[in-house]
Amino acid sequence: MEPYHNMELQMFSDSTNSIDTASEKAMLEDNMSTEQEEFLPHGSTGKKKAQFTDFEGKTSFGMSVFNLSNAIMGSGILGLAYAMSNTGIILFLVLLTSIAILSAYSVHLLLKCAGVVGIRAYEQLGKRAFGHPGKILAAVIITMHNIGAMSSYLFIVKYELPLVIQAFLGLQSTHSGEWFLNGNNLIIIVSIIVILPLALMRQLGYLGYTSGFSLTCMVFFLISVIYKKFNIPCPMGSNGNHSVNSSMEGDCEAKLFTINQQTAYTVPILAFAFVCHPEILPIYTELRNATKKRMQAIANVSILGMFVMYLLTAIFGYLTFFSGAEAELLHTYSKVDPLDRLVLCVRVAVLVAVTLTVPVVLFPIRRALLQLLFPEKPFHWARHIGIALSLLFVVNLLVIFVPNIRDIFGIIGATTAPSLIFILPGLFYLRIVPTDQEPQNSRPKIQAACFMTLGFVFMVMSMSFIVMDWVRGESRSGGGH
Repeated sequence: MEPYHNMELQMFSDSTNSIDTASEKAMLEDNMSTEQEEFLPHGSTGKKKAQFTDFEGKTSFGMSVFNLSNAIMGSGILGLAYAMSNTGIILFLVLLTSIAILSAYSVHLLLKCAGVVGIRAYEQLGKRAFGHPGKILAAVIITMHNIGAMSSYLFIVKYELPLVIQAFLGLQSTHSGEWFLNGNNLIIIVSIIVILPLALMRQLGYLGYTSGFSLTCMVFFLISVIYKKFNIPCPMGSNGNHSVNSSMEGDCEAKLFTINQQTAYTVPILAFAFVCHPEILPIYTELRNATKKRMQAIANVSILGMFVMYLLTAIFGYLTFFSGAEAELLHTYSKVDPLDRLVLCVRVAVLVAVTLTVPVVLFPIRRALLQLLFPEKPFHWARHIGIALSLLFVVNLLVIFVPNIRDIFGIIGATTAPSLIFILPGLFYLRIVPTDQEPQNSRPKIQAACFMTLGFVFMVMSMSFIVMDWVRGESRSGGGH
């Protein structure tokens, strides 16, 4: 990355041309020195680079796409067929397309702000926009959101892995007391053997290999969903299994538009399906030949790839079960045939995918904590390892001991996800981009303000749905990450 000092001089080149005296130039140097605290000397050349960017410029375009796609891909993909059953094919396509475009626009706002000030850390953008309180707010939101995401992934491991092991070993429920069928034991083992070594990687770019493998597992999941569409008859009662919805012929017709009691709940599910914003700037920092245009291309490719996977999964899952699709698609397949080997392999693939996503999600939390607690300290292995161990310890405790964690993180997700996607990028853009470049009444600033307002609307909607669930005493599966 070009040294920040030179970037600022370039920004003010027009004004410096009119400065003739050495004293006036010195005053300008003093005014620009306020941001120098965000950068540290690095290397023997004396050049300055942004903090926590020791591996800047080493990650390829492809590896960056894998990491960002893996960050986007969440467990919410399992609920997209259910979402389509409550919206219809056309309405689902309109919503998914709109949200993918909005997510790409949100990335554009973040990259624009980072380019203006030469900062590639979400927390430092918060500091530049609102001072130290802004830095704390951004770090807390990223930490809470990603801890919620990590917990949701480990919950899948806790409840799905024992069932998969039991099915592959052909054990009956009477063996459920075995230690290797205890979900709490399994998440500890998986955290130590798989997640911790990957979380100790010093460079996020190295996780591109595991992210690529994780995406391969989800492609296998998608291929299986497409295959099962032509393998499972409808109505399912004709398959000889009446434990599933014994659909009437009318239920086997695809609906283009559907409006029902559950339709409004699918909007936040789809809105949060593209949350990847805490990972944008760390990936941008480590990108080789990093430019705003190159990073935007990575974001566009990743979002487009996930859009295609989401859409195909939703369509073929919906066309398999129609109104019988459940909030967790794999459960629906298991009800058709609990011993289906292909479905068991798909469950393993999904488990591998979510497990390999946890280290990618952990990196922005560690970066946020380093920015918050040790802003002036260079890299140190003790801090790097200590924060990773502490985060995994806390998340494991939450997953093991908190029985109603879904509601807790439902609240967190309903507030942090719209903040990361809509509110903070819009606020940063309004505060950071100077008015001499874009006046407050310019189209880009008005668009950013409308985008931020949309985030508040999503937040109110999500909170309202959660409160309605509590009041009704119902437990609905929410999507997102």
